[in-house]
Amino acid sequence: MSLERDMEKTGELSDKEYSVIEKLMQLRDEKYRKFQMPLIPNIDPEAVLGVRTPVLKNLAKDMIKSGEAAGFIKTLPHRFYEENQLHAFIICQEKDFDRCMGEIERFLPFIDNWSTCDQSVPKVFKKEREKVLIKANTWIKSDETYTVRFGIKMMMDLFLGEDYNPDCAKAVALVKSEEYYINMMRAWYFATALAKNYDETVSYLEENRLDKWTHNKTIQKAVESFRVTDEHKSYLKTLKRK
Repeated sequence: MSLERDMEKTGELSDKEYSVIEKLMQLRDEKYRKFQMPLIPNIDPEAVLGVRTPVLKNLAKDMIKSGEAAGFIKTLPHRFYEENQLHAFIICQEKDFDRCMGEIERFLPFIDNWSTCDQSVPKVFKKEREKVLIKANTWIKSDETYTVRFGIKMMMDLFLGEDYNPDCAKAVALVKSEEYYINMMRAWYFATALAKNYDETVSYLEENRLDKWTHNKTIQKAVESFRVTDEHKSYLKTLKRK
């Protein structure tokens, strides 16, 4: 794989994107690439370079400091998985809420895998939970798989535990989809809810308020969690649907 060959296949790149891809090419790790590809099976193997996450995060910080990041995040869509990861890590460092939200909304339609989706968690969102919730309720109604997944993840990250919001649980339960990566996130949400807010959410399983696949996957993930008590795990196993 080479940058020159990629240019032949996809057309001329902007100077900014060319510079970033050159850096990524220099940082790639073929052994890590082979390990990584099965984890993101819906991504074209040719679009995966094999750059480790800590390396990408450091590059994102360097680009922010140098001013290079501002130009890079304007270039959408990207060609490589690592460019999307880098884009996500740059946005996550934005400290101004309105700017951050604007960049997230611009980026969401271009997210094409669960990893980039789940790592696009801006720190500033924790300071403006209610504003994020308004957006999340819109995102989960999207036709885009990873926009829906991102909305559910924001509800899981920001509205469980001491900040539990029952309306979020209701909204996630009502999501109807055949998409694996949406329903896996729904199961993850409810498994986490069982760990953090068991009494408030176990009724979703007792009353069969989830589709069968998500119901059983929630139980599986909860039983595998060290945060769920043994007593609760034993009971949850009795709720599995056949």
